Amino acid sequence: MDGESEASKTALMVCAYRARATRWAKPIMSDSWAEALAGEHGMEIAARFDARFPHMETWLALRVAYIDRLVGLAVDRLSVRQVVVLGAGYDTRAARLPRADVTFFEVDHPATQAAKRARLAELPGYPVDAAHYTSCDFEREDPVARLAATGFRTDEPALVIWEGVVPYLTEAAVRATLTTLARGLSPRTLLVFDFVGKKIAEGTEINERDRATRDYVGELGEPLRYGTNHVTPLLAACGYRWVRQLSFDELALEYLGDYDRERQYRFQHLALASPTVPPAGWP
Repeated sequence: MDGESEASKTALMVCAYRARATRWAKPIMSDSWAEALAGEHGMEIAARFDARFPHMETWLALRVAYIDRLVGLAVDRLSVRQVVVLGAGYDTRAARLPRADVTFFEVDHPATQAAKRARLAELPGYPVDAAHYTSCDFEREDPVARLAATGFRTDEPALVIWEGVVPYLTEAAVRATLTTLARGLSPRTLLVFDFVGKKIAEGTEINERDRATRDYVGELGEPLRYGTNHVTPLLAACGYRWVRQLSFDELALEYLGDYDRERQYRFQHLALASPTVPPAGWP
């Protein structure tokens, strides 16, 4: 994100991709609010990215579909009643996935959150009050303290969704946030986040397509800053004792039923982590 005042353009792009994926002949996720939220600007940003990397829409659809499913699993199997969306951007899960007695908390940079709420105010029928909104600058502020100030129960388990944020932070900010979450939230909390490989983050030993992908997000004011090829040591050092990882290819095989090497998007991964081992039977 550019400076202190400009709302996230990549968040707008992600929203546009959700809108496009919703229109698939056989959609794997659905977001009826995304198109209006993204607007023409979001669609233009996504269209320009297509020329650099045509598989971004597929990855976003897979990521959203998996995390949407995770919300239901956490509520049903782990008795979670709090869902936190860190770096929420234009996320609409509070409106799309409401569950009885489940409270959604959206945490984001003040500029992006203000831009989103302004757009929501112009969106007829959107349940603005479905989420509690908390502003936070992850490079400087403690997200747990900010959450607690808006009614979040730190002694109760939560599902924390950290989607599309980690690659844009410094390693120090990533470590600090992971440690703060592990120490400050219930040990039964489950965290899910996406991350990229070290080469794409650093821009070393990558092909021209990957370099174009990396350069474009930098042009949007949100350069890639952090990547890792081994996320388990990082999570262990930050206080997590249960870790699972999923790749783009694994999700594509499950949701789309194929393995297409031409997608060439294997630098993207999802991680699940918890300070304690979830109950037996958790997938």
